[in-house]
Formats: sequence, structure tokens, C-alpha cells
Amino acid sequence: MIDLSTRYLGMELGGPLVASAGPLTGRFDALRLLEDAGAAAVVLPSLFEEQIVHEALDLHQLIEESSWFQPEASDYFPELEDYNTGSRSYLDYLEAAKEALSIPVIASLNGSSPGGWVRYARSLVEAGADAIELNVYYVAADAAVRGGSVEQRYLDLVREVRAAVSVPVAVKVGPYFSAFANMAVRLVEAGADGLVLFNRFLQPDIDLETLEVVPSLHLSTSVESGGPLRWIAILRGQVPSGTSLAATSGVHTWEDALKLILAGADVVMMTSALLQRGPGYLGEVLLGVEVWLAEHGYESVSQAKGSVSRLAVPDPAEFERSNYIQALVNFTTRFVG
Repeated sequence: MIDLSTRYLGMELGGPLVASAGPLTGRFDALRLLEDAGAAAVVLPSLFEEQIVHEALDLHQLIEESSWFQPEASDYFPELEDYNTGSRSYLDYLEAAKEALSIPVIASLNGSSPGGWVRYARSLVEAGADAIELNVYYVAADAAVRGGSVEQRYLDLVREVRAAVSVPVAVKVGPYFSAFANMAVRLVEAGADGLVLFNRFLQPDIDLETLEVVPSLHLSTSVESGGPLRWIAILRGQVPSGTSLAATSGVHTWEDALKLILAGADVVMMTSALLQRGPGYLGEVLLGVEVWLAEHGYESVSQAKGSVSRLAVPDPAEFERSNYIQALVNFTTRFVG
């Protein structure tokens, strides 16, 4: 019998597969199906910084308009920073999910800047969140902004959220830093209990008929799992002991999930494949991982975790530049030689 349990963000989970933030985890019926299929935890859809700011501005406008007509009415309103202007429906959904599920429920905050909105992190904890995933999505489009200030923005954001809550905090980031390994360590030093690799930065598109910039969303493919695989393999053993590493983006098959575990992932997160094939598909992926482990002499996920990380392979450069060279040489030989 294979022990599928793993440890993530200080929580003991029954397995290595987690349903990541997306449309499925925003549906109550799907949450139950995901748990039944073997999801060890779920990450709810993100509460966006823009939502919080918009709601706060709406409330502020309401207060201003009311006090304009009835000046004395302003005395009856609480100070804005003490008023719960967050999405009540999100908090209600979180509370219902916690009551219905026996697995951990992780809330997601999607932001790009520190500020008063981080108080919503406390509201999420009060509503029952077992942990918070901070989904950082910042596009440094201003040419005057230096890389160091962008990094500091991330670190300040993590530090403020960490100070606001007592539950574990994971940080979901993209790979676009000049020295990602160093940045990963600094994020942990700023208070992150775990790192989720990687955020998919959805790209805009142009409508050729209207010449308008339009949103574009394409589901991931297995090819995209290569980025998380490389960096988790590199980071395993370099980030401070006890730091959790989660892989996301491009996990579509049991082979994808297994490779990420072997590289060193504590958990593997899925969304796109479950949208395409349904919540029950998670169980098929979990079974595939279990069968392979049994056939190859592993007794547990913990034993397999990191067994093909950068620290464990004979040539660590295979995860670095040499892999790039070998891939190009082999490809050229196949088609030219």
C-alpha cells in the first residue's frame, strides 16, 4: 500500500494533488466532486485587489453623497479603514466550503501592491481559510521602474500579508526575475511559508476587426510543466528547510504530476485538465501516480519527492545550461544529420 500523504504549508495532506484556483473551485458542487476524486486540498478563486479597491471606492462615494445631503449623517458611518467593504459573497462561499469539506480550504488573494487592502487577509482567516495563497501579478510596464524596486514591491506585499495573518502564506509568482533562485529565498525570508510555481501571466490580444485590445485565455498544455519542473528541482535544497514547493501550470497527466514530485514538489496543482475532463479526472491522475510508485519500488510520495532534484542527480547542470545545449543539438541531429 503506497503512502500518498505529503506535507504542505505545515498541513498534513492525504495526497499530493491539489485543485488550484479556477472556475471549478468556484462551484460548490464541483468542490465536493474534487474531494471525492482525491483532491488533498482546494484553492478557491482569487479575491482581486481591484475588487477590493472598487468596493471601497463605491462605499466612500456612498458616504460622501449621503453626507452631502445630510451633513450630520456622516457621524453615523464608521471610518472607512474599519468598514468591511470586501466581497461578502466570497467570505460566505469560503465559510460554506469549510463547513462542507473535510480537506483544507486555501483562500487566494490576487494583488500587486501593499496597502490597506491586506486587511482582507484577516477576514479570510476569520471566515475559516486554512492558508492564504498570495497570487502576485504585477506587470512592470513603466520603463523608469527598475528591477530592484519591482522585487521590493513583491517582498513588501508578502511581508504585509504575513504580518496580517497567523495561518500559512504561500506566494504564487512568475519566473520573470533575473535571479529567480535568489528571489525565491528572499520571498521566504519575507515571510512566505511556501512558493507556488508558476503563475500563468495571461496575455492580451488584438481584435483585427475592431482594433481593440481584448483579453485572451488559453488553457495550459503539458509543455508548460517544464518551467515548474526545472525550478522546483533547482530550488529543492536551496530554499530554507521547511519551505513548501507547489507545482502548477501544465499538469495534465499522471506522468506530469509524477515528474514534478520527483523533481521535489510537495504538491502538484491542477486546473486546466480538470476543466477539460471533469473533476473526477483527478482520481485517474492520482491512481497513475500510485501505480507507478508501486511498480518502481517506492513506498511513499515522501520517498519519491526530490529523488531527481538538482541535488540528487549526478550532473546538476542538466537542470541548467547543458540541458539547453543538449536539446538543441539533439533536435538538429534528428532533422539535419
